[in-house]
Amino acid sequence: MPRLPFPDLVRELHCVLSCQGVPDARAALVARLFAENQRDGVYSHGLNRFPGFVALLKSGRLDPHADPVRVGGLGALEQWDGRMGIGLSNAHAAMGRAIELSRQHGLGCVGLRNTNHWMRAGAYGLQAAEAGCIGICWTNTIPLMPPWGAAEVAVGNNPLTIAVPRADGPLLLDMAMSQFANGKLEVYQRQGRELPVAGGFDRTGNLTRQPGDILASRRPLPIGYWKGSALAVVLDAAAALVSGGQTSQQIAQQGSEYAVSQVFIALNVTALDGADHIDATVNALIDHLHATRPLVPGDAIRYPGEGMLRIRRESLAQGVWVEEGQLEAVRAL
Repeated sequence: MPRLPFPDLVRELHCVLSCQGVPDARAALVARLFAENQRDGVYSHGLNRFPGFVALLKSGRLDPHADPVRVGGLGALEQWDGRMGIGLSNAHAAMGRAIELSRQHGLGCVGLRNTNHWMRAGAYGLQAAEAGCIGICWTNTIPLMPPWGAAEVAVGNNPLTIAVPRADGPLLLDMAMSQFANGKLEVYQRQGRELPVAGGFDRTGNLTRQPGDILASRRPLPIGYWKGSALAVVLDAAAALVSGGQTSQQIAQQGSEYAVSQVFIALNVTALDGADHIDATVNALIDHLHATRPLVPGDAIRYPGEGMLRIRRESLAQGVWVEEGQLEAVRAL
């Protein structure tokens, strides 16, 4: 795969979005978020998703001019309506508001309804961490996963992110409720690779490491089996209740994924404890992890987000990895 300087990738994406009528400031933000996903090695939600996003813009389902609006609140808790705007910019605004609330109350929580796919969940956790806050956010989705023990899809694959600030780079948990997110399965399938561990069931109900078989059966494996299934259900309920929006089951009745519900929480730990205390605490935890004896000699024990930060440094120094076909598809837009 060729490498492309990060600013050049942002410009390519910005140009496409501007041509689609996205206002310039919003086009710049969305282009940057997509490019940052690719920069950080989250290829499942970088260029992999960009042509589909542009197709949604062309369909008229997304309103590129819509701004989210506040529709209710109670102290540090607010509800906002995304008004079917662009999911990435809506999510960025919602986490930004949660951060503002945390500066006033110590914590802030924003429920966002009637919004669209935010692409990489981790982007908004990182947004909070860069502001010195612990960031927590999740979204519901159209049903994409069977509840444990069921033969058919009925629960959302509702991604959860937790980010912890640190001067040398945050801790970042960004996970779907399945062993592999659909976007990751698509990447493995396109590259002709087998999954490192079983990721779901084939059409006959057997666990498999073949991504194409899982995509065809639409039966990914919940993380922790029944635990991941249960976590997906409670995240769905909480997102709908905090935002005043729809559950996965209600989203399914529309026939496709839009008007989803999301939650954004910022905890102002920097104001509470100070940046020096945060770094000392988190660095001591990381040092302890790194000192742990690996099961396989020579393997490195990593903290959550360490691999992402390594890929980010390489991307900024050497250029961002892009697949030739994906880059051609973007330029064709």
